[in-house]
Amino acid sequence: MSNFTGYEQELLEAVSDLHEIPEGAYNIRRNGASMSRNSTEEIEIVPKTDKSGIDIIVKAGVKNRSVHIPVIITESGLSDLVYNDFFIGEDADVLIVAGCGIHNDGSSDSRHDGIHTFHIGKNAHVKYVEKHYGSGNGKGGRILNPVTELYLDENASCELESVQIKGVDSTVRTTRAYLEKDAKLLVMERLMTHGEQKADSDMTVELNGENAGARIISRSVAKDSSVQMFHPIAAGNSKCRAHIQCDSIIMDNAKVSSIPEIAANHSEAEIVHEAAIGRINNDQLLKLQTLGLSEQEAEEIIVEGFLR
Repeated sequence: MSNFTGYEQELLEAVSDLHEIPEGAYNIRRNGASMSRNSTEEIEIVPKTDKSGIDIIVKAGVKNRSVHIPVIITESGLSDLVYNDFFIGEDADVLIVAGCGIHNDGSSDSRHDGIHTFHIGKNAHVKYVEKHYGSGNGKGGRILNPVTELYLDENASCELESVQIKGVDSTVRTTRAYLEKDAKLLVMERLMTHGEQKADSDMTVELNGENAGARIISRSVAKDSSVQMFHPIAAGNSKCRAHIQCDSIIMDNAKVSSIPEIAANHSEAEIVHEAAIGRINNDQLLKLQTLGLSEQEAEEIIVEGFLR
């Protein structure tokens, strides 16, 4: 990718696993503007005319296709707001890889707010992967505030994988999902914070249709003096099933709050939640140390396995 600097290539690889311009449909956004875009006969990417952002239109019946829409920021002091709307046709099956990477060597905050709205048609399936990553030695913050809204039609399904790798100083992650009859949602959230970083995750899932189902899994590691808060809400408004699971490892002087909330508004709604916060198991540490690893090396292996 000769059009990108070393920092930009590092960011693209971290948030979207891109080592070269991808085949198929893609939109690469750099420092507040689209720098490269491609549509196909099956997937069209159209820039908005009334505000910053794009519409991604996946035709009905499209199978085994992918869309890459990464964002990278390398300018200190830049604040980027973008609105992306996804229209997934009936019976389609598509992978969407998003994510944002910020490299900040300056003294001013760099920020990206991505507002993503998904309209997933009847019988369609979407896997949506969003990764966040920060780097740079500047005092300016690396701030990411994603908003994701999901509207799942009858028998639609969505896998949402949300990952915060490292280096993000502040994030407020807002997710809203609305499920119709037989719709299914799987959310897998993984994040790690360190230093003075703060991470809030606010998630609400409304199970409106009969036999709708949702599973929400959050795994996090909080180090140093970082602060995390996870607040998932599952509301069963029909005969449905939902399960919320929150597991966190807390280290050093970090603080973690996990506040799962469930509401059954129908007599046949089955909703379960569980949450656990604790330190790394000493037995695991000792076992790895007996194999010749230092305490720090053992901790890194345990954390990596926990977040995998």
